[in-house]
Amino acid sequence: MVKRHFSADNIGMVSSSLCLIHCLVTPFVFIAQACTKSCCAGSPLWWRAIDFLFLAISFVAVYFAAKSSSKSWVKATFYILLGVLSFLIINHHIRIVKLPVSLLHISAFSLFALHLYNKG
Repeated sequence: MVKRHFSADNIGMVSSSLCLIHCLVTPFVFIAQACTKSCCAGSPLWWRAIDFLFLAISFVAVYFAAKSSSKSWVKATFYILLGVLSFLIINHHIRIVKLPVSLLHISAFSLFALHLYNKG
């Protein structure tokens, strides 16, 4: 019998991984869209909304993972990384400051790595 373990860290790792994949695939979606249409270069609303879905899932995963962690530095780092990721996603959509997109990738991977560390 297969035992399924839906811990906050597992959910966080899946969410962070999917977020990273979403970020990496986005340029290819834009290229494909540009090749099929001569106008409307922006991404579809549903595609941009996925960022906020991942952010909401990440918030829940961070909340429960930090709550169950015994190390105070891990708890603080979870919330710092979530804050950074939140700012970067919001900034990416409304362009507060011009920042490289790679910062989004780094923050998503960092959250994944912290969940992996916290799980072990």
